[in-house]
Amino acid sequence: MAKLPELAVTGSTGQLGGQLARLLAAAGGAQRLLVRDTGRTPDLEGAVPVAVSYADAAQARESLAGVKTLFMVSAAEAEDRLQQHYTFVDAAAEAGVQHIVYTSFFGAAPECTFTLGRDHYATEERIKASGMDYTILRDNFYLDFLPLLAGEDGVIRGPAGDGVMAAVARADIARSALTVLGDPALHVGRSYDLTGPEDISLAAAAELLTAGTGRTVTYRNETLEEAYASREQYGAPPWQVDAWVSTYTAIAAGELAGPTSAVHELTGREPRGLADFLAGAHTI
Repeated sequence: MAKLPELAVTGSTGQLGGQLARLLAAAGGAQRLLVRDTGRTPDLEGAVPVAVSYADAAQARESLAGVKTLFMVSAAEAEDRLQQHYTFVDAAAEAGVQHIVYTSFFGAAPECTFTLGRDHYATEERIKASGMDYTILRDNFYLDFLPLLAGEDGVIRGPAGDGVMAAVARADIARSALTVLGDPALHVGRSYDLTGPEDISLAAAAELLTAGTGRTVTYRNETLEEAYASREQYGAPPWQVDAWVSTYTAIAAGELAGPTSAVHELTGREPRGLADFLAGAHTI
């Protein structure tokens, strides 16, 4: 049996992990793609699919045997996501993984406004206590999500007020991760706040979306009560609605503001802003 690659990448069937896996393959690197469903794994040169579930400790340890460097994207949003993360991080340490690179969230803290940011912080702490070398990529809100925020009527609704965010393109995060994985030893113990080049409000984003997509997009600020009421129709559990609403209140609180130079430092290129992203500059 051939030896499996010592670099493992999770999330390759999703957007961010998929972009990174393609970049690694294009650079000629071998990688172990850890996925829940190996039938959905992208077909890439030098990539070996291996089945794993974050919540299955025994399977995770087996899938990570012989891995030196692990790129871990956060699990799909779920009520037990933090426990899944703990299980997987512990399994990685037990399997002998030397260095873990984790995609966290900008401003992650025990009491940050964005509820899921608290889970990211707790995951960071679990990683730091694991004994493994680590690098944390703290991603701001994704530029890629902005066109999806508008409803069928073209209105973005949420209690973000006049707050701004330094939203970042997934492609810039993937390129930053590629640099870290190229020589992980240079990034041990580092946390990088990955942002776009500018602070942008949802009102300004709506104007750029209108200009860049040909669809009329507007922003309407909501009160907290309106925000919860307008999302009742989806029948989502309370924790998920809290996460949706707190995305906007985190913007209003200023917790996603403040562009950094981290993407440029890691990649040598300026991150793209929303106008460039919409113009097609979001290709890697």
